[in-house]
Amino acid sequence: MKIFTIILSTLFAFQAFSSGTEMKKEMKAKSAVSKKSVDIGKSGFSWLGTKMTGKHEGQIKLRSGWVNLSKNGKLQSGSFVVDISSITVGDLSGEWKDKFLGHIKAPDFFDVKQFPTAKLEISKVKGNMVFANLTIKNNTHPVKFKMTKKGKGFSGTLKFDRTKFGMTYKSGNFFKDLGDKLIHDEVKVDFNVFLKS
Repeated sequence: MKIFTIILSTLFAFQAFSSGTEMKKEMKAKSAVSKKSVDIGKSGFSWLGTKMTGKHEGQIKLRSGWVNLSKNGKLQSGSFVVDISSITVGDLSGEWKDKFLGHIKAPDFFDVKQFPTAKLEISKVKGNMVFANLTIKNNTHPVKFKMTKKGKGFSGTLKFDRTKFGMTYKSGNFFKDLGDKLIHDEVKVDFNVFLKS
């Protein structure tokens, strides 16, 4: 009985030591990561969409965002909420501009009335390659893109297939014989994200 009690006590002590060690490691890892808010005013996003007969481009704003940085300032993870209702087009004016924005905010595309925001959640970073999940119109798909760190900011280009997010209007993969009315599936977003001090 005495031997059994000694063995049991040793096991409990070892378990407590192991738990304490793991807890210290976890606390150390957390303390090595700092959460930084994104400076919405300084950060910028520009989009580009192309079609058979040309292209359209404009700006879009962030609603909120934050990132986790390692002790040496490397990006670890992050989350960004994009204000889809803020989308602009820079190559049109007057009536054509109003028609374009009305259509791109309609159900054929972003359906802003029902889905006013989109979300990008960074899950992993390897070197300068970012792995994330993009959510548009309640559809979530993985994306990956390269980014460059510049001082207190990050820049890069994200590309996504609009049809994966329910935007199939005049896509050659869903409609035939569109001719010069075809709109390409890929949308490109250039970003410059700056962090608050």
